[in-house]
Amino acid sequence: MSPILKLLAQRIALSLLLLLLISVVIFAGTMILPGDVAQSILGQSATPEALANLRAELGVNDPPVQRYFAWLFGAIQGDLGTALTSGQDISDALASRFWNTLFLAFWAAVVAVPLAIFLGLLAVRFKDRWPDKLISGVTLASISIPEFLIGYVLMYLIAVKLRWFPSVAMINDSMSLFEKLNAIALPITVLTLVVLAHMMRMTRAAILNVMQSAYIETAELKGLNAFQVIYRHAFPNAIAPIVNVVMLNLAYLVVGVVVIEVVFVYPGMGQYLVDHVSKRDVPVVQACGLIFAAVYIGLNMIADIVAILSNPRLRHPK
Repeated sequence: MSPILKLLAQRIALSLLLLLLISVVIFAGTMILPGDVAQSILGQSATPEALANLRAELGVNDPPVQRYFAWLFGAIQGDLGTALTSGQDISDALASRFWNTLFLAFWAAVVAVPLAIFLGLLAVRFKDRWPDKLISGVTLASISIPEFLIGYVLMYLIAVKLRWFPSVAMINDSMSLFEKLNAIALPITVLTLVVLAHMMRMTRAAILNVMQSAYIETAELKGLNAFQVIYRHAFPNAIAPIVNVVMLNLAYLVVGVVVIEVVFVYPGMGQYLVDHVSKRDVPVVQACGLIFAAVYIGLNMIADIVAILSNPRLRHPK
């Protein structure tokens, strides 16, 4: 087996093993949560007999190992169980919410990724001058402020005072694309500010590292201007670490939108998860946790694969 295929197989196997271990942690973590799900469903006035019957019906008296494997094999087959509080199939309930979360993360990435790369290139072009310092200062300030605080400030200034965009990001299938984008403009802005600094600074650092190479000096001696040297020679050779940090931030956009969805009452997976945590609906919490983990691990695996494929020493072994 060639080195590149061996590394790809190792990355995929490690990702699957990590997801399996995380599923154990998710299941064990939800099992040790305080409270009684039967009591939360039937209320404080429920009789001991009714509570015992409901616990038996829900299977909470079964051995934990048996319950874990039943849940895991069901999840592998696409059966995430039934919500305890509503009796609704979790897979059906999560389908539209998952796509809503991906919709929000996608448009945030459409804004954040090109902007971060452009600002990183601009910071390199004006290294140690006022544009570089201004870009670094503003982006670092944005990442230092909690996202919920940024969300509430923007909601007050833009939605309440200026009335440019709605404060509640509610979308549905009957809305046009423009109406949906108008509804999620504020969440997109907050998510962009949150991930922008990390991607911009990694882009800047990766390109500056490449700029020290001998072939960059050769390109400069050919008479190319500074931006041509950066864009045509330094940037393509710095793509691997940039792709890695972009993928990490894309994973955050999908997994880390929980707070933003709650702040803007967005009908995504994060809002659905928070609603059912308060009700101690364990199957819903387990399903959301497993999906978030799978997305995060999957995007990180893609970043590793892209880094492997972009390494010329692995693509063309001697």
